[in-house]
Amino acid sequence: MKRILIPLPTKDFDPTEAAIPWKMLTQAGHAVVFATPDGTKAEADFRMVCGAGLGPFKKFLMADKNGVSAYKSMHGSPEFDAPIRYAEIGDSNFDGLILPGGHAPAVKEYLESSVLQEFIAGMMGADKPVGAVCHGVVLVARSINPATGRSVLHGRKTTGLPNKMELSAWALTKLWLGNYYRTYPQTVQDEIIESLASPDDYFAGPSSILRDNPDKLERGFTVCDRRYLSARWPGDIHRFVTEFLLLLEEN
Repeated sequence: MKRILIPLPTKDFDPTEAAIPWKMLTQAGHAVVFATPDGTKAEADFRMVCGAGLGPFKKFLMADKNGVSAYKSMHGSPEFDAPIRYAEIGDSNFDGLILPGGHAPAVKEYLESSVLQEFIAGMMGADKPVGAVCHGVVLVARSINPATGRSVLHGRKTTGLPNKMELSAWALTKLWLGNYYRTYPQTVQDEIIESLASPDDYFAGPSSILRDNPDKLERGFTVCDRRYLSARWPGDIHRFVTEFLLLLEEN
């Protein structure tokens, strides 16, 4: 059994990108530990759970039935009810790290956490499995390798939320939701590319609105560089966790 850390903001994380990893990891016999800034139980972005305010595009933008079902199960689990504080992370030994995303405003406390960034750099430096999805890749990009003074992604290959996905969701909803889909003025893809040794180290993946599922992993898209694994959006999550489980087996 391996111990996997999943840090979250107090609210506004993506339900699918946290719950499907929790579900698949625990089903495989691993222990998941959650962390929030102050140890308060986290709450997902409610729009992604119920589709509120997403208008005619609700079906395509909110979590699908697999994500919603997994989130409801995770929300009632003992480990989700009792997260540790970010400040306690360094006192524990973890075998792996998964970084979900989320785009609503409150996710910034997570993306901008110096504690998490330092921990990520340590996990990458120790060559332990680190997986990031969507905006979670931004958190990795902001993590600095103390030996080089550069991002831990410098010299690695990665994916992350592509401009075409981020800007499309924003354009479809900006009339009534404003910048809900724009966490920062700079796009996720553009910030990630700035952290890389070359723009060619970023891979946007194929265009698709189809999500993967346990029976159709080929719909998902991931990029693996050594023991760092990345994915773009909730639609890649089953393939992402399947491959993360393989990385854990290498320990």
